[in-house]
Amino acid sequence: GVSVWARCFSLVPVFQSAPPTVRIVHSGQACNVEEEKYSERVYTIREGETLELQCLVTGHPRPQIRWTKTAGGASDRQGDQAPHNDTLKIQTINRHQGGRYYCKAENGLGSPAIKSIRVDVYCKDTQKDTKKYTQKDTKIHTGTQKHTPTSPFGWASTVRTHKKRQKYTKTHTNNSIRGETKILKLKNLRPQDYSDYTCVASVRSVCAIDDKSAHFSLSNRTAPPSIKLLLDDPLVVNPGETVSLVCVASGGDPPPTLMWIRPEGEELPKRSVVNRGTLTIPAVTVDDGGVYSCVASNNVGNSAKKSTTVLVRGMNPGRFWITPDPYHNDDNIQIGREVKISCQVEATPPEELAFGWLKNGRPLRSSERMVITHTDTDVTPGTTNLDIIDLKFTDFGTYTCVASLRNGGSPEISIDVNISSTTVPPELTVPRGRSHLVAQEGDTVDLQCLVSGKPKPIILWSRVEEGGGAAATGHTPMPDGSAQMESYDGVLRISNVTRDMGGTYRCQTSQYNGFNVKPREALIQLVVQFPPTVEPVYTEIRQALGRAFSLTCRLLRAHPARLLRYEWKLGSRLLTVGQFGEQKDDTNYHVRALNREGYGEYTCDITNEAGAGRCTFLVTGKAYAPEFYYDTYGALWQNRPRVYGFKLQWTQMEPNAVDRIVAYRLGIRQQEITMDRTIQKGELLTYNLTELVKPESYLVRLTPITHYGEGDTTERIITYTPVNPHLREFQCGFEDEALCLFSQDKTEEFDWTRHSAATRDTKYTPNTGPSSDHAGSKQGFYMYIETSRPRLEGDKARLLSPTFNMNTKTSSLPGGVAPTYCVSFYYHMYGKHIGKKTRCFRALNVFLLSGNQGNRWRQAKVNIHPTMVLEGVRWVRHRGDIAIDDIAIEEGECKDPPPRVSEPPENT
Repeated sequence: GVSVWARCFSLVPVFQSAPPTVRIVHSGQACNVEEEKYSERVYTIREGETLELQCLVTGHPRPQIRWTKTAGGASDRQGDQAPHNDTLKIQTINRHQGGRYYCKAENGLGSPAIKSIRVDVYCKDTQKDTKKYTQKDTKIHTGTQKHTPTSPFGWASTVRTHKKRQKYTKTHTNNSIRGETKILKLKNLRPQDYSDYTCVASVRSVCAIDDKSAHFSLSNRTAPPSIKLLLDDPLVVNPGETVSLVCVASGGDPPPTLMWIRPEGEELPKRSVVNRGTLTIPAVTVDDGGVYSCVASNNVGNSAKKSTTVLVRGMNPGRFWITPDPYHNDDNIQIGREVKISCQVEATPPEELAFGWLKNGRPLRSSERMVITHTDTDVTPGTTNLDIIDLKFTDFGTYTCVASLRNGGSPEISIDVNISSTTVPPELTVPRGRSHLVAQEGDTVDLQCLVSGKPKPIILWSRVEEGGGAAATGHTPMPDGSAQMESYDGVLRISNVTRDMGGTYRCQTSQYNGFNVKPREALIQLVVQFPPTVEPVYTEIRQALGRAFSLTCRLLRAHPARLLRYEWKLGSRLLTVGQFGEQKDDTNYHVRALNREGYGEYTCDITNEAGAGRCTFLVTGKAYAPEFYYDTYGALWQNRPRVYGFKLQWTQMEPNAVDRIVAYRLGIRQQEITMDRTIQKGELLTYNLTELVKPESYLVRLTPITHYGEGDTTERIITYTPVNPHLREFQCGFEDEALCLFSQDKTEEFDWTRHSAATRDTKYTPNTGPSSDHAGSKQGFYMYIETSRPRLEGDKARLLSPTFNMNTKTSSLPGGVAPTYCVSFYYHMYGKHIGKKTRCFRALNVFLLSGNQGNRWRQAKVNIHPTMVLEGVRWVRHRGDIAIDDIAIEEGECKDPPPRVSEPPENT
């Protein structure tokens, strides 16, 4: 009943910590994947498809994964918490997202592990075809064609030009094309050159991108386009009219196509209709005004373009202002002085704007005392001035400025201005007690300035920069984001006020709709109170019983910042209260020795007039989560036929932070693992899971338990493929990346490498290594070591098999006798410098092989009872490659006798 356990080739040493390793694998459909100098894959994908790359890592503690593009570009992103891989996924990839992507893994041990893969995104734009010619010679351009990527590997662009009746072909191949233009130039044009031409662009069908072609017809009539517009420029229309813009081609062969566009890619009006060269806009509006361009193109020379401007008549509401006598310091309106009334209106087109003046409803004409002037009609906005010289009592009255368009299309605008003895300049004040306002966050506050005078002007509100006085220019934005806000009643209402809205506000009279005098202004200080902002808002503290600890709540900002109080509680129980000093910005609470009643939620409230800020601390005795050891080799083993076991290994995060862990609870069958000793930080813990009867996947939950209770849980999915339940027969051809659960012995100097003849770069190992796998396939895989530089004498590479059940109860031999097993494999040892001192394989001196065995695969067989080591050793400074393939293990002795044992080198 004694169970004998052995590893077919060797037992692996267990390390508690291991530096990271990393490799990148791809998923999805790629156009092409090729290796480049062993160090990088070139992954080709078509534009619009999905890129998915996986970063597979090993190492303990679990490495942190980070994806970057081109050594730290803008596409950096933190890896997720997946234990074995992190996936970089780009949906609908475009040409600009091609480049070199790096996966970096680090866990604090040794140097970070970095691998890269270059992603080439294939695409091809629709060709833009142009033709140009001069009188003496002709150049035919294929136009601009965009091809990506710029990689010189795996694709080419070919441009071929054919001409009827004359065999003339020009071919251009370029491996790095981005917006190229290919030109066929015909010098000294002859009659026989008038013919049809075809340009073909190809990327050799990579990524199923078809060839593109463009056709040209060259004749003595070929000419670039020319056009003319059958309309006035500018075209002035009234609102609501139907506008027709007519563009006709006046020349060009082939006949050009016509289209209408607006500047900077602006769309045509949605209700507009385009019929060949005619653009019709029904019921035109002011928004439809602007520049319209007709473009004609026939792929010969440059496109022809002509533009016109559509002006839709209209006027905007006007403004006025009164200017007192500029020769007196007094701004009042007084008899005997001069008064100027100004009126301003914006109009389209400005030259059609006409002004008129009325006094008390009657037309007013310019005279010696009543001088009417107008600005230039081309200036916008248009302005008219009425100067009243030597004001008399009879001049008091209502003056009306009338603005109109000469050709109609818009109603008149009338602005009334009263001039009387009661007309006085404005005065601006702030109500008593309203120059300093205090509000709390979330309130609605009204800032008010009282304005007197007749007429009342518009009030302009702005903010004053910090440190600025009454004359400072406000650049700080207003609450709505603008630099300035208007108010007609002198009130600025701010809803849902925030702390950022506090500061100094300026109210100021505007010259519009009032007096053109020095602006009157006043300042209002707005103070916004807000509760204290504190840190940490929430934190968890894990403590063992009997230990001392301290809690600190920090004040970041508050207004008002004086007379701040603090209050510490445990749950609803008050612990301590106090007040902040002048220079203090934090408060502490100390626990000398934690007892069971000390566990719970501690809160610290820091209070001012606006409210309170709270720090919350959860003090708990929960243990931290365990961390699974993911680099455990050979985790799956067989207990008996169809019953499996798993060696679970983990380390405990911060085991000494809380009370001693007394047990772990397993999610499988809710069993407990008792711990009868104190766990040390970094200690590797092991437990064998048995009686796993289904060859599928198991979700393992591991929860530490202390006297306080359960701690944080860690989960791991155990996924495996059973390897020959009875170990009567085992075969491995290394065709999958899992290597049939074989692994590298990390205690040796170098590793075996999985290769195929299709991916092995023979540039560095000429005339060595197999040209195919044992089955003769160049795509098939095998395990491979190279003994040339940088290998040193005595360097070893060791390959370890999975663990097999050698229990005598499962043996097919009578009496439960431990069976003999036959291990067979194919080897390839070829290199012009593999000599007698190159020991290639060793199996406890049962099987030895050395020297050049020829450029072919040979089979070896050896009996094991039951432990064997397979290794390759580099002994001399010469080149040579060793490969193995198709390993098989069968119960029973080898049918053919094992080969003759060679003598080992001296001193081995």
